[in-house]
Amino acid sequence: MDYTVKGKDILVKQADLSLDETLDCGQAFRWTKVEGGYTGHFLNRPLTILDEDPADGVFRFCGVSESELLEVWQSYFDFATDYGELKRRFSEDETLAKACKFAGGIRILRQDSWEALSSFIISQNNNIPRIKGIIGRLCEQFGGYPSAEEMAAATAEGCESLAGLRAGFRAKYLADAAQKVAGGEVDLAQVAKMDADSARTELMKIKGVGPKVADCTMLFGMYKLEAFPKDVWVKRVIAEWYPNGLPECIKGAEGAAQQYLFHYIRSIER
Repeated sequence: MDYTVKGKDILVKQADLSLDETLDCGQAFRWTKVEGGYTGHFLNRPLTILDEDPADGVFRFCGVSESELLEVWQSYFDFATDYGELKRRFSEDETLAKACKFAGGIRILRQDSWEALSSFIISQNNNIPRIKGIIGRLCEQFGGYPSAEEMAAATAEGCESLAGLRAGFRAKYLADAAQKVAGGEVDLAQVAKMDADSARTELMKIKGVGPKVADCTMLFGMYKLEAFPKDVWVKRVIAEWYPNGLPECIKGAEGAAQQYLFHYIRSIER
């Protein structure tokens, strides 16, 4: 990552980043497209990021200090990872080569584990606009994205306090997740240190958390790249192209490969 301070903004030159492919691909739900880029939040820290020079891979981080860029956003956008090398590896496989060429600007966002867990609980049997709507109402109700402790306190007597979210059956799952995380029954910091199978089992102690939500939490909220979330699209990828197993070239970075494949099959079947 190369960057230049420009007044109150910072210009970042970064290869292998597309704002559309990264911020609007279903891995995070607090980003809104605006003219020239996106505005959104990470841990209630706001950011507007613009395509300053798409042809040259230059992005404008608006109103960001140098320390904030290095301490927060560099990690969030996973700028330390060489996605060019990942795509080179993945392209040893014919299908993945097409997927990487089709959407080469996808990066894995390194999100907060609680926000990822609760967001993907909300995402169940849902579409992205509705997910964003529920999360928007959640932030309005709590004055920002609530911590597990804040949500647990609000739902101590049941999930009725979440009725205004219009989240349907997911409200009771959110309440259970908040109670178990805030109470220490599911310690997300410890889960992040576990191997994928153990972490998945631990997360599935929460009502409504199945393998897909658990794997999304591990991949996007704990940066466990070995996690490979399987929704209906990815199951179709496996059935059509990998009936005998995933290719060896993605070992250790299965989650990143999943994002390229997920975006590719959704796009070619529209």
